[in-house]
Amino acid sequence: MFTLFTDRFGGVSAPPYDYLNFGDHVGDIPGNVSANRASLVARVGATIFMNQVHSDTFHFVQSADESIPTCDALITTTPAINLAVQVADCIPLLIHGDSVVAAVHVGRKGLVNDIALKVLDEMKRLGGKNFSAWIGPHICGTCYEVSQDVFEEVISKYPESRSQTCDGTHALDIARPLQEILVQRGVIVNVSEICTVESLDHFSYRRDGVTGRTVGVISL
Repeated sequence: MFTLFTDRFGGVSAPPYDYLNFGDHVGDIPGNVSANRASLVARVGATIFMNQVHSDTFHFVQSADESIPTCDALITTTPAINLAVQVADCIPLLIHGDSVVAAVHVGRKGLVNDIALKVLDEMKRLGGKNFSAWIGPHICGTCYEVSQDVFEEVISKYPESRSQTCDGTHALDIARPLQEILVQRGVIVNVSEICTVESLDHFSYRRDGVTGRTVGVISL
């Protein structure tokens, strides 16, 4: 089993995507993104990315030669295929079972739509047991300021996501309920303390607007 969370260093992209940007949808020069992705493949092996759309859809990967799917989670039972999830504030969630792994993109919409639980159920259906998960660098509850309607939508389902900014305005901590619901289902959860907004070593859409994407990577 292999897991990895990247930071923004070691790639070829120019500002504002400096340097190790894996996002091909953010305005970066395509050749630079391709070079960054190639450097990841050279480091860890065949890697499957996805076109993420804040859905609750997952895709089962059977071959490293597959076309890039449109979804927000990848699952595989095949060794030596790396699954990658791109983020710049959302949660990169990596899940490992005895015979199956998944990479999941969990933002506010993904949390409300229970994408993590749907993926975990599918992993169990595929025979996975003894689960561990990693919540990678993500926006923290103090930095994730939201409007009142968004705040109420999320806390109505997950009250434990309630937070506030340093100025006392509405904010969400989406990692807290995600960790709790996974632990309730017997998953051992490891949570990064890095906030992408506060860490200049990471990309943050909330902080910078136009920026790159880091990745979380997992394989059997």
